[in-house]
Amino acid sequence: MIAALQSGEVVSYGDVAATAGWPGRARLVGRILATTDHEVPWWRVVNSSGRLVPGGEAEQQRLLEGEGVVVAEGRVRSAPAGRFSRRRRTRP
Repeated sequence: MIAALQSGEVVSYGDVAATAGWPGRARLVGRILATTDHEVPWWRVVNSSGRLVPGGEAEQQRLLEGEGVVVAEGRVRSAPAGRFSRRRRTRP
């Protein structure tokens, strides 16, 4: 799922875990992202409240903002697609 994320699409660790068939295993997703040797767009994954990766905030913010994501105070505020998109929030 992570490799399939498009530019500007931001999801949570929990979203990735649920899609992979591991609901409730968000921390495992974080651990995998932190230790994998595979090239994946890790910067497009944040916690459920939008908080950026501790210790990697500056790089993650730079990468996300380059894709049109709005980041303020260490959190994703809106994104063109995914969990934090305005379109998703306005759905009934």
